Order: sequence, then C-alpha cells, then structure tokens
Amino acid sequence: MELKQIVNDAEKSSITRDILESLSDWFGIPEAREEYIADSVGKTFFCAFDDKTPIGFIYLKETGKDTAELAVMGVLKDYHRLGIGKRLFNAVKEAAHEQGYSFIQVKTVQMGKYEDYDRTNRFYLSLGFKEFEVFPSLWDAKNPCQVYVMSL
Repeated sequence: MELKQIVNDAEKSSITRDILESLSDWFGIPEAREEYIADSVGKTFFCAFDDKTPIGFIYLKETGKDTAELAVMGVLKDYHRLGIGKRLFNAVKEAAHEQGYSFIQVKTVQMGKYEDYDRTNRFYLSLGFKEFEVFPSLWDAKNPCQVYVMSL
C-alpha cells in the first residue's frame, strides 16, 4: 500500500467518485455523494493505493481559522480493518498541523443508531477524537449528527 497526497483536482474528483460509489451503505444519497465529489476540489487530499488502484482517500476542509474538518474519508470494503484509515488520518492530521490548525473535527451519525456507524464512531474514538456535541436535527431526526474534536 502506498499513500500519496493528490494535488490534481480532476484526480481528486475521480478518486472520490469511484470510492464513494462503491460504498453505498454509507454514501447512498446521490446528492450528498455529488457534494462530497465537488467539494474535494482544492482541498488537502490523500489517497491510499494498492499498486496503482485507489483504495481509500481522505480530505480536509477549513471550518474556521483554527479548525479543519475531516470532511470525508472512504476505504473500499475489502480493505477495511487493515490500518489504511488510520494511515490516511495520520497523514491528514500532520498536514492540518503543518497548515497551522489547532483543532480537527469530524461529523458522523451518533453512536447507538446504526451498527455500521457505531463502528465508525469507535474508529474515531480509537484515533483520539473526543465527543464534542450532538446536533439532533442537523441532518435529520433519524441521523443525529455527532461532532468529535481533537486538539492538534
């Protein structure tokens, strides 16, 4: 597995599309998926490759002068639980620190709502994120938004 920072915006969009479309359990709403794809442009973006095949990606977006958000991350299902997500996160965390951010945040569905998202929550907690706040209706009542934060 090779990890690379991607700077070409067309490549970012293509990687984001290919991986998110294969992860319909998490990214099944076409409008939201298209927004993630469009938002990848101009962002700090890392991709994991198996040989030359993209198998995972992550990108950051600025949410305040001191805070970056892990905007979206996806790893192909066949590559889950192999440490790829952690390696992607560590790369983007280091980049956020180098860019002068003091905090990094991430949003997901609140723990206890869906088993797949409970695994996602446990993953973020294992990285060192701390629970910040739950927004019960940011997305919709069935998907309360959990915000996690981490000091850099």
